[in-house]
This record gives sequence, structure tokens and C-alpha cells, in this order.
Amino acid sequence: MSNPVIGVLALQGDVREHLVALAVADATARPVRRPEELAEVDGLVIPGGESTTMSKLATLFGMHEPLRERIKDGMPVYGTCAGLIMLADKILDPRSGQETFGGIDMIVRRNAFGRQNESFEAGVEVAGIADGPVEGVFIRAPWVESVGARVEVLAEHDGHIVAVRQGNALATSFHPELTGDHRVHELFTEMVRAVG
Repeated sequence: MSNPVIGVLALQGDVREHLVALAVADATARPVRRPEELAEVDGLVIPGGESTTMSKLATLFGMHEPLRERIKDGMPVYGTCAGLIMLADKILDPRSGQETFGGIDMIVRRNAFGRQNESFEAGVEVAGIADGPVEGVFIRAPWVESVGARVEVLAEHDGHIVAVRQGNALATSFHPELTGDHRVHELFTEMVRAVG
């Protein structure tokens, strides 16, 4: 599959920036809001935003169960920031009624790096990505508290896990799509091609 179709879950968050990054990585990128649109993509990016709101909107749009099933069936998926939270099997401090899509055997802590005004940028060395650190933007970012045996830790920042992969699921605490550095999206596009 030379030009995979990769969706971006378009319920909230920086959808446009992910669409641009995927296009640069030679994917056909499109927004996904409904189950019938989900059925037409080879992979999916779950952007940042607010994980509690995303959980509610996914239920409202009828996306929760179809997305959970596609992930369970092996569809490649990549989550950034709130997307990382949504891919976690467990949240340490969930809001009332908050559900995730699951897919990565990890426990995450929401807003672990601090509030909005404590946001920062940092270079992150990510395993499997060549040519130096990836520039990451951390905005009310979570971190991964612990991972199961099948999860590969790809990066840490200040002693905390900030990038992981389990099979076809990839997740980062930070936003590479906001920096113009598209190497994480290129890695994800390669993951989608490998499945196709």
C-alpha cells in the first residue's frame, strides 16, 4: 500500500495540523467523525484536546464501540496527548464516567506535566526515529506511569515515559504536529503501510 488512507478523529483538537503532517508523510489524510468514515480508513490518528470531552463526543457520535473494535482488530492508531490517554487501558485519575478506547497496556496520569501555563517544548529522542531528537510540544501533557510487558517504551522526558508502542498502536504525550517535524507521522504512516 503506497498511499494509505489515514483518518484523523475530528471531534476536537488540532485536526488540521495532523492532516497536514500526514499529507507530508505521503498518506491520503481525511477527517473522521462517524462510523461509516472510520470504516473507510487504513489507520487513525487521535489528536490532542480534552480527553473527557473526547470521550463524551465519541459516545455522542456513535464512535466509541466501532473505534474500540477496530483497534482490537489491529487497525493502526496513533494518539497524541489526549489521544495517548484515550489509548490507555487505564487512567490513574479519570473524570467521572470517562472511558477510553484502550489498545495499549499502560496506566497514564492526566495533566501530569502541569497546567496550561506550564506548557513547554523539548527535544525528545524517540527510538526508531533517526536524525536527532523530535521537537515535541507538551500542553497539559500526560505521562505514562507504567506499562505492561508487551509495550515498548520509545521515549522518556525528565524520567517519565512520553512515547510508547504496542503492536499497531503508537502514542506520544507531546504534539509533534505543531512543530513542522513530521517524522513521527512518517513512522506511523510506515506502520499503516506494513499492515496493508
